[in-house]
Amino acid sequence: MMMQSKYNTEEKKAKPLRMSASSLDGRDFSNMNLENADFSFSSLKEVNFDGAILRNAKLRFSALDRTTFRNADLTNADLSFSSLVDTDMSGARVEGANFSFTSQEKSFNWQDLKVIGLIQGQGWLGILLLMIFGAIVLYGFNAIVYFTAEIVYTSEPIRVGLYRFLVISNIAAGLVTVFLTHHLAFWLDSVFKSITIRHLLLTIVVLVLNNFLGVAIYQLIGVEVVEKYLKMYPYEAGQNLPSIWYMTAPVMVANIFYFFIRQSRQISRKISDQEYQLLNLEKLKTRAELEALQARINPHFLYNALNSIASLVHEDPDKAEEMTLLLSKLFRYTTGRKNNEYLDTVENELEMVQTYLLVEKVRYGDRLNFVLEVAQPDLKQLLIPKFILQPVVENAIKHGIAKVADQGQIRIRIYEEQDWLHLCVHDNGPLFPENMGAGYGIRSIQDKLKLLYGDGATVELHNEPHKAVNLSIKKTAIMQQER
Repeated sequence: MMMQSKYNTEEKKAKPLRMSASSLDGRDFSNMNLENADFSFSSLKEVNFDGAILRNAKLRFSALDRTTFRNADLTNADLSFSSLVDTDMSGARVEGANFSFTSQEKSFNWQDLKVIGLIQGQGWLGILLLMIFGAIVLYGFNAIVYFTAEIVYTSEPIRVGLYRFLVISNIAAGLVTVFLTHHLAFWLDSVFKSITIRHLLLTIVVLVLNNFLGVAIYQLIGVEVVEKYLKMYPYEAGQNLPSIWYMTAPVMVANIFYFFIRQSRQISRKISDQEYQLLNLEKLKTRAELEALQARINPHFLYNALNSIASLVHEDPDKAEEMTLLLSKLFRYTTGRKNNEYLDTVENELEMVQTYLLVEKVRYGDRLNFVLEVAQPDLKQLLIPKFILQPVVENAIKHGIAKVADQGQIRIRIYEEQDWLHLCVHDNGPLFPENMGAGYGIRSIQDKLKLLYGDGATVELHNEPHKAVNLSIKKTAIMQQER
């Protein structure tokens, strides 16, 4: 029988997957358990291994171009002699993995010519493009200086008039080209997916409108000047240039400017994404801290309650039953909600505290009396942190009522004053010592309020005019958390 059981156990063990020398391009193996799998000598281009378990897997001599291993487990995997061009391994575990003699370069993509990459990159292509761009800019500035000097210092009125016409035409063309590109950029990006089509359409629009503009300016101020110039200087070389040559500059300016607009938007989007990720990380950190601070019923309270139930079972079965039901209701509240829900209504929080006090009243009897007051009915629906009152009430019983020989009195008051919500717990026990530091219960409440409301919440301990712990939360901060 023992041997049969052992045989069945071994039979049920999963055998490792063997797909060596296979063509699996584009397949989806995400989140699969592929431990010890053998994909050696296979074509695995653009395969999705996101979240897969590939511990001890063999991927030797494989084509893994554009394959994704995001958040995959590649512990001790063998990827030696494989092609890993454009492979994405973000978030993957690669402890002990073998990448010997792999090709991990990134393929060239014209879209990778980012503005920041051109400025910061040390590659030959980036330097060459920057040199060309610098030469064009320098040539343009020198042309501006030359024509300005000609206008100022030339004594020939016809040539001065021509240069003025050319300067006005170029300035107008530049302003219109940049204005047009700026306003067309968003429309082009939202309507057309192909970058080539966007630049082609932009080129056509710029050519057409600049032709209309050039003709209009020529008719307004250039006809007489150009005719006189042609008569006086009929053999100058510039007169024989095709007019299309003069349109290359606006087209180049429009396309370069549009390129810069697209790159700046991508950079802004990346910055926004990073800020969003940082914000999410901050929220996750806050959530983790809140979960760590989320109050739970003190285990000593549970021990005492169970001991009281045990002692009452024979002496007063009705009281024992009552206390058991109250304890069940109390723990339904503490365990019946998700851990990531940090807020609850004032009404539910008071119900939970009342149940807690009723359990303690079974133990203390007439020594414990309590009153719960809510000044305005609409305050009951405000959302406040869960378990914010219970630790305070527990401290009031432990350090107050338990040390009073006569009747102990706890009074919980909830009211609004000057746009602040006040949660006050009074007791008639011994006063707080002058040099008393905050215990864990009060300190955890302070930390929780700080995380949720920042400076919009306070914790105060008073001995005058009555002993009380006052938790104050600004109404605007409460509304912001509710949203």
